[in-house]
Amino acid sequence: MLYVELATQLRRVRSLILLGVLVVLPVLAGVTEASKAGGRGGAMTYSALNFAEGGLNFMVPLLFGLVVAVFGAILGGADREWGTLRYRYVQPVSRRRLVTGKWWALLTCTALAMAVFLAVALLTGITIFGWHPYHVSGSSDLPAASASWAILGAAGYVTVCLLSIGSIALVLGLLLPRSVEALGITVAFLIGSAVLDNVPAAHDVIVLLPVHYWLRWTQLFGSHASQLIPGLAAQAAAIAVALAAGYLLLARRDPAA
Repeated sequence: MLYVELATQLRRVRSLILLGVLVVLPVLAGVTEASKAGGRGGAMTYSALNFAEGGLNFMVPLLFGLVVAVFGAILGGADREWGTLRYRYVQPVSRRRLVTGKWWALLTCTALAMAVFLAVALLTGITIFGWHPYHVSGSSDLPAASASWAILGAAGYVTVCLLSIGSIALVLGLLLPRSVEALGITVAFLIGSAVLDNVPAAHDVIVLLPVHYWLRWTQLFGSHASQLIPGLAAQAAAIAVALAAGYLLLARRDPAA
C-alpha cells in the first residue's frame, strides 16, 4: 500500500513541481545574496548554517505548510477523483489500512521535502558563504558541530509540525468530493491560525491549534529547547484527532459518496 501511494504521488507533475520549487528557492536566495557574504547582508550571510536556518525561518509556517497541504490533499482525494476508491475497498483494502497507508506516504513525502530543501540550502550556503560557526548577534558564535545538530533537530521538529497540517488535508481529501476543496480549507485554516497567532486577545483559542507551536524550533539555538515538548504534544494530538475522525467517518459512509 505504501509503495503504491508513494510511486503514484512522486510521479505526479504537481509533486515534481513542488520539489523543484524547494530546490530553486534556496539556490535563488543564495545567488541573490552572494555579493553580501561575510555578514554584509545580515545574519544569514555569515555561514552556510546561518543560511540554512534563515531558509527554515522563511519557509515556516506558510510556504512549507502549503507544500505539505498539497501533498496531503492529493493523497487523500486522488482515489475519489479517479473513481478508484470503491475498488480499493474490495481488493480488499480495509479503511484502516487505506488511511494508514496514505498517512505513511504523507510522512515520507514530508520528510523528503524537508530533506531536499535543507540539503540544497546547506550545499548552496557552503558554496557561497562557506562553512563557519553559526553567528549569533550580540553573543558568542555557536560551534559548527553544535549548530549542525540544532539545524537537524529543527528540521525534525518542523517535519512533525507539518504532519499535523498534512494530516488534516489528507483526511479532508478522503472525505470531500475534490482534493482542491480539501486544499482550500486546509490553507484557510493555516493562514487563519498564523494570523490569530499574532492577536493577543485570541491567545486562549490559538494555544489549542497546532500552528501556534511551529516556530518554537528556534529555541534549539538557545537554552529553552524544553519548550518544544508542548509543541510536539500538540502536533501528536492534532494528527491523532484528524486520523481518528477520518477513520470513523469513512467507516460509516459509502466509499464513493
